[in-house]
Amino acid sequence: MEARAVRKHIRSSPRKMRTVVNLIRGKRVAEALNILQFMPHKVTRPVEITLTSAVHNLRDKFRDERFDETELLVSEVRVDEGPMFKRFQPVSRGRAHRILKRTSHLTVTVSTTTGKTDEA
Repeated sequence: MEARAVRKHIRSSPRKMRTVVNLIRGKRVAEALNILQFMPHKVTRPVEITLTSAVHNLRDKFRDERFDETELLVSEVRVDEGPMFKRFQPVSRGRAHRILKRTSHLTVTVSTTTGKTDEA
C-alpha cells in the first residue's frame, strides 16, 4: 500500500531542498519527522507538512484496511524544479544583472513495509 502527496511552488531552490530531503529518504516516517523537527533549515517545514499529508492520504485511501503506523516508510522523495521568478538588479554603468528566484515541487511517497514484500 502506498500513497503520495505533492506540494508545488515552494519558495526555495531545489538544490537547498535536496540537502534536507536526502536525509529522510528510505527512513521510517516517525524517524523522518524527528529528523526534520531538529534541523535548522527553513525548508524543513514544507517537507514535514508534505510528509504528514502523504500519511493522511494513505489513511484515507485505505480506510478499511489496518496497518501499523510505526511501520510506514518514506519510499520516495523527489524534488523537481518549479517556475522561476525573473528579477533584475541594477549594477554599475547603467547595466542590470538578472536574478532568478527559484521554486521547487516536492513529491513524497509513503508505503507500508508489507506492501513492498507483496510486490516483490
